[in-house]
Amino acid sequence: MTVRFETLDGLKAFVGQVAVSEWVTVSQQMIDQFAEVTQDRQWIHIDVERARRESPFGGPVAHGFLTISLFPHLMHTAVELPPVKAGINYGCDKLRFVAPVAAGSRVRGVLKLLDIEEVPGMLQLRWDLTIEREGADKPAVVAVWLSRIVP
Repeated sequence: MTVRFETLDGLKAFVGQVAVSEWVTVSQQMIDQFAEVTQDRQWIHIDVERARRESPFGGPVAHGFLTISLFPHLMHTAVELPPVKAGINYGCDKLRFVAPVAAGSRVRGVLKLLDIEEVPGMLQLRWDLTIEREGADKPAVVAVWLSRIVP
């Protein structure tokens, strides 16, 4: 369920709390398209038959960078920010790819707002972000994600 904020004060009051995104299916088509865009055509991602035969994962898996490229979408389905001029991805701290995301599986984001810091002309939001894999004990990704908003 999306957590909605009407004001920046409401968002600031959310520090320390958690929001959870919708589930997103990471399809083979999505993986293939990402491979084309990034020119990363490693067989463990796009050669379904070979990945089933030879991969230690038992089949094709998503690129780690595809998984983290879902951060904005996962955040937007978990949190609706108050009206702002712009949102900016500022980067990650402590990013780890913990476990692979199999083609056809579903992931979701669990976001905890750690703090909000004022920077010149913007607010910087620091999120503890875990990308969970449906039905799995280990997450796919853990990171501290930094985003900025222009009020």
